[in-house]
Amino acid sequence: MFIEIITPDKKVFAGEASAASFPGTQGAFQILNNHAPLVSTIGKGEVVVDGKEGQQTFTVDGGVVEVLNNKVLVLAEAIL
Repeated sequence: MFIEIITPDKKVFAGEASAASFPGTQGAFQILNNHAPLVSTIGKGEVVVDGKEGQQTFTVDGGVVEVLNNKVLVLAEAIL
């Protein structure tokens, strides 16, 4: 799946991944390939992306994540 992490200032990450974990406002959750469509808010915490370069961690200060057709778009308020 393709993941983009964007803040109001810049694009923080864009690339292929096999899994991603998010700090949802109602609890943590994980997205895998071929996940059902989803829109969710995320709270302050770590977004962990498992990609070809290994595991990358981004600390976000809240935002929204959208999953549709193997594309994951993270609109983060800020990267801490």
